[in-house]
Amino acid sequence: MESVSIIMPAYNSARFIRHAVESVLAQTYTDWELLIVDDCSYDNTEQVVSAIKDPRIRYMRNEQNMGAASTRNRALRQAEGRYIAFLDSDDLWTPDKLEKQIAFMQQNSYAFTFTDYRIINEDGTPQNKILHMPASLTYRQYCCNTAIGCLTVIIDRQMTGPFEMPDIRSSHDMGLWLEIMKRGFTAYALRECLASYRIVATSNTAKKWKAAKDVWRVYRELEHMGIPASAYCFCGYAWHAILKRL
Repeated sequence: MESVSIIMPAYNSARFIRHAVESVLAQTYTDWELLIVDDCSYDNTEQVVSAIKDPRIRYMRNEQNMGAASTRNRALRQAEGRYIAFLDSDDLWTPDKLEKQIAFMQQNSYAFTFTDYRIINEDGTPQNKILHMPASLTYRQYCCNTAIGCLTVIIDRQMTGPFEMPDIRSSHDMGLWLEIMKRGFTAYALRECLASYRIVATSNTAKKWKAAKDVWRVYRELEHMGIPASAYCFCGYAWHAILKRL
């Protein structure tokens, strides 16, 4: 087995983090480490995590609030595994997620993969909705269809070389996927539903507008696209965002 480092940022995550960690503990693929970085939570996140006893779990706490990108990057710098996987503290994996996805990568020599995922309500009950992914995405395709769910991604660092997320407050995962793709790697989908994305009450319309503005900022400031190219990509992003919610 090749080792997997799972990156989990946490901020006031006491309500859900036990469920997320338990979905890692249930993995049939056992060669993993889980790096939890607490971004100065003021609830009892630390107490919830410390009650879960497994030597593969490493808990760290930031001295000051740094935001999700810097928090993930702290974990990435500590990670020891060949493969990097991402799971937020309120999301879930199916027990066979790592086993199936690592096998998919090894059998096909893929460096960057993602999967379908399910939407669940705040209380964990499934919505009647699975987000089905395109078979693959290149840089140009991803600019117009930001379909990749961070909770589904696994990257082979031995193939891609080291990486960190861009230090922006939002859409940093999008920025990283684009960086990996610019290195010449295509993202390939294992088209099975292997993860669950939790919709919480704070996922409101205002945040969706902020996410849209952040995507525009990625085009303009990270990718240095002109306004016509940015507008073209943004139209594709908006169309696929609408389809996702239908």
